Amino acid sequence: MTKTAENFKRELAQLPVQDRAELAYFLIHSLDEDVDDNIFSVWEQELTQRLAEIQEGFANSESADQVLSELRAKYS
Repeated sequence: MTKTAENFKRELAQLPVQDRAELAYFLIHSLDEDVDDNIFSVWEQELTQRLAEIQEGFANSESADQVLSELRAKYS
């Protein structure tokens, strides 16, 4: 990492959490140079299909409490 980047890191670490979060969001999205404009409609279709499966009773699901409990047991 360059000296300039190291200096930025030190200075940015002193910013409030909200400012750091916004900068992180900006930096991460600045890496997406080749964003497929179609991706949003594809995700919308996927989410719509999954929601329909849930509403129609075709999806298998567990409660959030059950999932979190299993994860805590596994990683504790």
